[in-house]
Amino acid sequence: MPTLTAAGRRERERRDYDAYLAECPSHNLLAQISGKWITLLVSALAEGTRRYSDLSRAIPSVSQKMLTQSLRTMERDGLITRTVTAAVPVRVEYELTALGKSLVVLLTQVKDWAESNMDDVYRARLEYDAREESEPVAALNRRP
Repeated sequence: MPTLTAAGRRERERRDYDAYLAECPSHNLLAQISGKWITLLVSALAEGTRRYSDLSRAIPSVSQKMLTQSLRTMERDGLITRTVTAAVPVRVEYELTALGKSLVVLLTQVKDWAESNMDDVYRARLEYDAREESEPVAALNRRP
């Protein structure tokens, strides 16, 4: 196998991991990390190590099933570590890994953007819905 230059390696990596292709592993990873629970969990864990119950309180809208499933996915993907301490009761803590910490700025910005732009989104939705409701009526009135 011929030796690749740095530019050749970058080109191969770009081609090998094309998130636009459904069969690409990065496509799946992008779908996972862009989910609302992962975004909220990364933001919550950015503050430091947290227990399951702390995360559950921080994100009250997440069900136990989704919280557990999301934490397992994040652990499998190397975004968090799960530490079990033998005590009564057993103490389980979650913490972002270096890989998970590399997502903090990106996902926190997305969360912050959603919070600060919600009024504009609501306004756009109302305008869109008003147009959609009036257009079918106007189209019926224009018919010969």
